[in-house]
Amino acid sequence: MFGKLVHLTVDAVLVSAFLAGVKRTTGLTPALSQISNKDVRQLMRSYLEIGEYVFDFAIVFLGRSSKFERKR
Repeated sequence: MFGKLVHLTVDAVLVSAFLAGVKRTTGLTPALSQISNKDVRQLMRSYLEIGEYVFDFAIVFLGRSSKFERKR
């Protein structure tokens, strides 16, 4: 049971990080303004912020690695 909860949590964080990457590259974000319940809207905003944090962390971590290089 605990393993399944951890698995679902990791999956949710990966989806949130993916959405952060989409936001950074295209500017597209989920339309949170269409969520009528303000508590759910705030929960979704926090969920997306976790993805932003994970995305930023991955960029810093991979940027410091010698196995990756920056190409523009």
